[in-house]
Amino acid sequence: MISAGDFRNGVTFELDGNVVQVIEFQHVKPGKGAAFVRTKFKNVITGAVVERSFNPTDKYPTAFVERKDMQYLYAEDNLYYFMDMETYEQLPIDKSKLGDSFAFVKENMEVKVLSYKGNVFGVEPPFFVELEVTETDPGFKGDTATNATKPAVLETGAEIKVPLFINQGDMVRIDTRTGEYMERA
Repeated sequence: MISAGDFRNGVTFELDGNVVQVIEFQHVKPGKGAAFVRTKFKNVITGAVVERSFNPTDKYPTAFVERKDMQYLYAEDNLYYFMDMETYEQLPIDKSKLGDSFAFVKENMEVKVLSYKGNVFGVEPPFFVELEVTETDPGFKGDTATNATKPAVLETGAEIKVPLFINQGDMVRIDTRTGEYMERA
């Protein structure tokens, strides 16, 4: 059990039959009245974000989310296949559970498969990946002074904005959490 007064960013707990993760929290002690904890949390299965206030003495059961390292193998129709690195068992996961950041994952890349009580609800790619630019307009020398960008298609098919000096065939580092170009690799 965890009390609302012990909430920290990243803590997962059960609330009304759902598993939620604290995104932001703030302990508030007004001049009049009792203290409370203002919290923004995310339902880890549906992704819905909710703001709510709690009494600091309220207690909730702790939820243990399992994060297992697996290797992405291939996709077939709406199923994506992952291999357990220890047992070599293959696990099919429906496309709807993958999320937007999966667009930056290529075959044979290691990811974390998230599950709660044996039910898979998401896939967490590495925070940073290096991918090749397969399609973009040619760059021009001297275009590094401004903050101008152009669209580029990566080897996974994802489209991002890159600086003007990036050319087709260049390797770039991407932050999968934001989908933004970080640097040339």
